[in-house]
Amino acid sequence: MSFVSLLQAAGTAGSASTTGALTGTLLPFLLIIVIFYFFLIRPQNKKQKETERMLAALKKGDKVITIGGIHGTISSVKEKTVIVKVDENVKLEFNRSAISSVEKTDAEKAAEADTKAAKKGKKSSETAEAPATESSEENK
Repeated sequence: MSFVSLLQAAGTAGSASTTGALTGTLLPFLLIIVIFYFFLIRPQNKKQKETERMLAALKKGDKVITIGGIHGTISSVKEKTVIVKVDENVKLEFNRSAISSVEKTDAEKAAEADTKAAKKGKKSSETAEAPATESSEENK
């Protein structure tokens, strides 16, 4: 009977060390999966959603660049395709998915620069106000 009790004790001790070894083995794999999610999968999903929004918002008059590098202006939009005017008498029909990017107009670029400058100015004014209030409190 003592032999059986020794085997049972060894079995419980072995299962505890097995659990620790299993956790030690799985932890690096879980860490790698989390890293892959945040550095590869999540940014790719964001970019895909942004591209889908851009393709859905295509309209007549937008200046676009195709995946093949052709620059032109959209002359008409259909359900699955767009017709791009490349030159005076040249129009090409592309799938929507062939549009790589939409060029921003000068007005859109200026508006974007203004919003960036406003955000930057707001941050610098907040940091400039903080020391001023501290110094006024110190003078009292």
